[in-house]
Amino acid sequence: MSRHSSRARAALLAAAVLALLAGCKKPPGSSLFPLEEGRRWTYRLSSEWENDTRERETVVLSNLGRDSALESGSAWHRRSDTGLDYWLRADATGIYRVAAKSDVDAEPKPDPAPRFVLKAPIAVGTSWQTTTTTYLMRRNSEFPPEIRHAHPSVPVVWTIEALDDRVEVPAGRFEQCVRVKGLALLRLFADPVNGFKDMPLTTLEWYCPGVGLVKVERREPANSTFLTGGTMTMELMEWQ
Repeated sequence: MSRHSSRARAALLAAAVLALLAGCKKPPGSSLFPLEEGRRWTYRLSSEWENDTRERETVVLSNLGRDSALESGSAWHRRSDTGLDYWLRADATGIYRVAAKSDVDAEPKPDPAPRFVLKAPIAVGTSWQTTTTTYLMRRNSEFPPEIRHAHPSVPVVWTIEALDDRVEVPAGRFEQCVRVKGLALLRLFADPVNGFKDMPLTTLEWYCPGVGLVKVERREPANSTFLTGGTMTMELMEWQ
């Protein structure tokens, strides 16, 4: 796998898992999403494909504070070292993204509708919908091989599954963490025997009080002669 494709996957994952707070009135879940300027998180990103290929790298997310880059008003700004910037807001409805920008964009691109990162109430069973794409799944004999080029926007349903998980990562052990699950189904031609199949794209995310995002697990099984799937894990290494 090329370094370019690895950084692209890291950028996509960073886009899917950015979590910020806004406002002074302590929006729902505020302790789970530190916002103040200067906070920084370093993650270990490990990818493994069904053909036994493996990759590992680091991803750094940084809080840049509140700014007025958007016509719609001020928002909280976060940047990934993969070259992506995000603007988010928070209120009584939850935490949501309102714009994004890559290094090749001249200006931030507003989202057509708010993209919730975490929706209130912070309670087991709360759910919402956004979109995702594939990070790992590839075609074995086509170019470009990455499925995401043909399917950039797949509906995904997120659900809060737990409020008191314990998570252990390189940065330490964390308790009372919120676990969120995302499930999407992508219909693809698997092979001549099975024809079209609904391929599950499953994400688990853990957010811990006072720290923020601690761990992400992404599973994209293919089990196909035409496709290669895999798993990706992002774990917190250090934070400040």
